[in-house]
Amino acid sequence: MSLKYAVLAALLEGEASGYELSKVFDVSLANFWASTPQQLYRELERLAQDGLIEARVVRQERRPDKRMFTLTEAGREDLCTFAAAPPRRPTAIRDELLIKIQAMDGADPEATRALVEEREAWARGKLARYRRVRERLLAGRGEEEYLREADRVGPYLTLMGGIGFEEENLRWCERVLTVLEQRAPLG
Repeated sequence: MSLKYAVLAALLEGEASGYELSKVFDVSLANFWASTPQQLYRELERLAQDGLIEARVVRQERRPDKRMFTLTEAGREDLCTFAAAPPRRPTAIRDELLIKIQAMDGADPEATRALVEEREAWARGKLARYRRVRERLLAGRGEEEYLREADRVGPYLTLMGGIGFEEENLRWCERVLTVLEQRAPLG
């Protein structure tokens, strides 16, 4: 999959500037499709050239003009075709920390502990952000009510995937830290 479809899916929420889309990526898409702002802006240009999105300029006082992007009908059709097609291949984990843990035997256990604690803190932070987004989406409603009545449930369901992913990250980090503690030489 390319960044193209992540951008088109993000624009289902409605018109957005490049800056707003980068925030959407940071909060709701980064867990499963990361992008730098530079990649995002290049992709927005390509999508506009391909007629899948439209851009309009909004004049601003005291700030540079900004471009607002919306899906075109061709963009919606392309996204619907993509959404109905099976994924090309299963997800593969590419995580440098896992390689470091694989190679940790004989390495400095304190360095390993620090790496895992850093991952744990990162996961806690992301989980807290995701839970705030969840509360904002629910807006006082229960989950079942939201899922029955909301105009769009895709963002909520992918958010639940991100929450589950970070919860599993935390469980794994806690387990690794427990094992490291148990294996620590008695001093």
